[in-house]
Amino acid sequence: MKKLLLLTALSTIINASTALAVPVPGVPDVGIQGGVGTKESYIEGRVAPKLTIGYKYVDRDEYGHQNDFYAKYNLVGSHIQLLGGWRNHMSGQSDSIYGGVGVSTPHVLGLQPYATYVVGSHFDEAQIGLNYNLALGLGFNVNYHNYMPDNGDNEHGVGAGVTYRF
Repeated sequence: MKKLLLLTALSTIINASTALAVPVPGVPDVGIQGGVGTKESYIEGRVAPKLTIGYKYVDRDEYGHQNDFYAKYNLVGSHIQLLGGWRNHMSGQSDSIYGGVGVSTPHVLGLQPYATYVVGSHFDEAQIGLNYNLALGLGFNVNYHNYMPDNGDNEHGVGAGVTYRF
């Protein structure tokens, strides 16, 4: 059964176009967690009861790789979060400070819809998605994201990824 779940998750990741475009809200802020998808990976940890910091690596189709150093601050549980960070190595653009908001619903049968929107000095980025808790800290994410740089074409697509909470 475990091999089947792992094979299904890996197959979905390999076949998806974009995954986890911004830090995923609603994933429980307990200890350290990480995630990986077809275009990016992240790791984050809670440093205070309402504050999580993290790092995300994104490999965009047209804009090369980007690094995000970010923070999430929980306003209402983990269902409404303020997002902020610094993104560098943005091909054709200057480094950018950004801020935004993430909202999610409580889990229902392991499913949790969410949406995020961040605005930087050189881009906007929106995402809607669905988290699914599999078991023992392992989760699955499906999303649609739209990256809108000030200079250049928008990059958007459907993605998938897996998350793990340590």
